[in-house]
Amino acid sequence: MRKSIFISLFFAAIFLCGGCSSTQEYDIVIYGGTSAAVTAAVQAKRMGKSVVIVSPDKHLGGMTGSGLGYTDSGNVGSIGGLSREFYHRVYLEYQKDETWRWEKMGDYGNRGQGTKAIHDDQTMWIFEPHIAEGIFENWVAEWEIPVVREAYLDREHGVKKENTRIISIKTLDRKTFIGKMFIDATYEGDLLAAAGVSYYVGREANAQYDETWNGNQLGVKHQYHNFTMPVDPYKTPGDSKSGLLKYIDNGSEGKRGEGDARIQAYCYRTCLTKIPENRVPFPKPDNYNADDYELLRRVFESGWRETFNKFDVIPNRKTDTNNHGPVSSDFIGMNYDYPDATYEKRREILKQHRDYQMGWYYYIANDLQVPSDVRDSMSLWGFAKDEFADNGHFPHQIYVREARRMMGEYVTTEHECLGRRQPPHPVGMGSYTLDSHNVRRFVTQNGLVQNEGDVQVRPMNPYSIDYGSLTPKASECTNLLVPVCLSSSHIAYGSIRMEPVFMLLGQSAATAAALSIVDNVDVQQLDYIKLRKQLVADGQRLD
Repeated sequence: MRKSIFISLFFAAIFLCGGCSSTQEYDIVIYGGTSAAVTAAVQAKRMGKSVVIVSPDKHLGGMTGSGLGYTDSGNVGSIGGLSREFYHRVYLEYQKDETWRWEKMGDYGNRGQGTKAIHDDQTMWIFEPHIAEGIFENWVAEWEIPVVREAYLDREHGVKKENTRIISIKTLDRKTFIGKMFIDATYEGDLLAAAGVSYYVGREANAQYDETWNGNQLGVKHQYHNFTMPVDPYKTPGDSKSGLLKYIDNGSEGKRGEGDARIQAYCYRTCLTKIPENRVPFPKPDNYNADDYELLRRVFESGWRETFNKFDVIPNRKTDTNNHGPVSSDFIGMNYDYPDATYEKRREILKQHRDYQMGWYYYIANDLQVPSDVRDSMSLWGFAKDEFADNGHFPHQIYVREARRMMGEYVTTEHECLGRRQPPHPVGMGSYTLDSHNVRRFVTQNGLVQNEGDVQVRPMNPYSIDYGSLTPKASECTNLLVPVCLSSSHIAYGSIRMEPVFMLLGQSAATAAALSIVDNVDVQQLDYIKLRKQLVADGQRLD
């Protein structure tokens, strides 16, 4: 039964495992601290199962609590269950006068992508980072869910298996978690990889799944995220022998539709404000070098003036700031090693991304080579002082738009997303645009710089996601479910990878795990009719 929230319970839930034995046993062990991890844990408790969240992160909620407050929701009618309850809780928070610290509710209005505050349904789809994180923390407190924070899976020796079943996982600090079922709710897919489950990194060739929008996207040039005016790529303009400017790939154009190991660019979704009392000026990174932004200078020189087009407004006069334009917050081509990298290497990559993005802000706000109209406007902005206070007011979670993708029992492709094929065992729905950010920046045959990889194809209708995309192949692992790094092609993942979908798939994964325990079956053998009945009863929308 749901409990009332008491502060003592809140801290008990957070620190519960601090004095526990180094070996703990649960019905369901969830690895990851994302939004999907939280909804999975809540669903497990609702179904009467013991559960633990083992999180490499200090903060809960992943991107939902780390700056992505301007929700990429698509058709919100396709979002049900605990995912929808989250957005209902957001709505309730913003009905409180005390939540509106920096502006009045009426001044904010019903802004956003057309469906951001639905009063009849009592959902709100735009929010501040700390509001989202607070909801996740309240959830785990209400349900008395133990959370073990900053606990990193021992990826080399930490997964114990017997035949096709995971028996336990061990973290680097030597805590062991025994479970009947396991859920990998990380953005990286670390548990599935350590358990020997097949996965893919990069873009499949179009020919692999008979797709159109996978693989190399040479010749596809959307104006919002590409060079619309000629820009020279060389250190000395016109002189190819002088070498390329930074962050330009020296490889060939390649062929349209061929596969590669490249992945969507990452960035941090920063929360900015112009309010002087709440604004922290952009600091100068320690290793800042203005020459690193020469390509951006040339973009401004070409006449481009869309710097602020994705400073999306969220409550209390703040932004969810996203990538926009040919040279923006996406650190294109600099994340290829991240999915399979060691923890140490990942930290290096994350620092490079942070330094690049911090430098991008500082350069635009301060460098005299930036056009004065742009520089003067940027200098009015800064990081919101009341967000991410323990991290220099900078988001703690990078936007991992894509890492590993499991190769499971069913592979969701663009055919499902575009309505050409109906999955036989739906456990949730997606609806957002097939959205891939650029994966590289290269030099065209005519000697100009260009970005490649951006795709924006809108489904006609919401589409179903098959249960088999959450399960590994039965020959590889039979008690693991994967709601985030699920089984899909690169371009299908570009639509699925939205936070509301991760949350609803987390709930569906936990439902399947709980029912598999009750029936004493492998996750691949679970009776779908029984699973579907439970999902519908719990408010999921399947087809």
